[in-house]
Amino acid sequence: MTANAPITQDVLTLPRKLPEGGKTNLVGMTREKMRQALIDIGIPEKQAKMRVGQIWQWIYQWGKRDFAEMTNLSKALRAQLEDGFEIAIPEVVSKQVSEDGTRKYLVRIAGGHEVEVVYIPETDRGTLCISSQVGCTLTCSFCHTGTQKLVRNLTAAEIIGQVMMARDDLDEWPVPGTRNTEEARLLSNIVLMGMGEPLYNFDNVRDAMKIAMDPEGIQLSRRRITLSTSGVVPEIARTAEEIGCLLAVSFHATTDEVRDKLVPINKRWNIETLLEALRAYPRLANSERITFEYVMLDHVNDSKEDAHRLVKLIEGIPAKINLIPFNEWPGAPYKRSSGNRIHAFSDIIHDAGYASPIRKPRGEDIMAACGQLKSATERARKSRKQIEAEAGVKS
Repeated sequence: MTANAPITQDVLTLPRKLPEGGKTNLVGMTREKMRQALIDIGIPEKQAKMRVGQIWQWIYQWGKRDFAEMTNLSKALRAQLEDGFEIAIPEVVSKQVSEDGTRKYLVRIAGGHEVEVVYIPETDRGTLCISSQVGCTLTCSFCHTGTQKLVRNLTAAEIIGQVMMARDDLDEWPVPGTRNTEEARLLSNIVLMGMGEPLYNFDNVRDAMKIAMDPEGIQLSRRRITLSTSGVVPEIARTAEEIGCLLAVSFHATTDEVRDKLVPINKRWNIETLLEALRAYPRLANSERITFEYVMLDHVNDSKEDAHRLVKLIEGIPAKINLIPFNEWPGAPYKRSSGNRIHAFSDIIHDAGYASPIRKPRGEDIMAACGQLKSATERARKSRKQIEAEAGVKS
């Protein structure tokens, strides 16, 4: 397959128009799509671009959901917008807060489906881990999220809506007429590391992240957004060209034999093919390193030999290696590597000249850690159904 070949999946993405009330959601539209939508309801073409700019600021810079609050628009225009459009984001079903301050949100989207979103506060940043699909298609054997079947892609509205939802919860929308700088924000970074493979939903992810980066909206710089892929090689170059964010790769093994088992997509694009694509990544530079994510599995991929092989494999690629202690889940086929093995592995990487931080697990007490999303929700739902069945109650 060539580097620019299209990726196709038999995955449903719901249309933008919602069935309830027949109104069209403005959230998630590109500026051009919003302009056309305004023209379609009768707004003169000469005015449409200006109106998009005004509405865009109200929605994405100041977080308003009510057209009546858009006071620089005429009452007649506000009524016209109210008749044809809505400003809708995912509904928060539940929120859990970890002992370490991590917040996990269960949110409901169109069709009654649910995804999880995680906010991780740190001393120098606040990172929101967002999802791009309902479930996952990749079936990585160490990831509990991957045990849940893929249902559908999220729309651009549902992706950027997760960011808007978190800003609501953090009370971080500025007062109209003002702005808040990146440095002062509670939500300063986005990582596409939640449920799903972002590059199997490229167009919606791209459109959502363009909204996040828009200078008249949420205003996050592209270097504060990191997209994590398991290795969808044909879409890697597009990520740099059409999104421009930082790139992370779920690597996790140093031989094809092991990676085929841990990350089955490796059977389609093996380590050599993946590394060729990474070496050709358009934005590759010391200032914009690729992050290699490497989950530490006891006596599976954590030997000193693995560490030396990893160093040799990534030679010449400006990179950082994030070592992730395995977050165990009930029935998991692996165990977390010991501290000694993780530190020995890290030392070899570090001595070769690469940053090799060991990620501190966050939110484990609420099943919000890497690879655990939606798991607790699924177990709770299963348990509830079992209880109802035993009691003879129909759900």
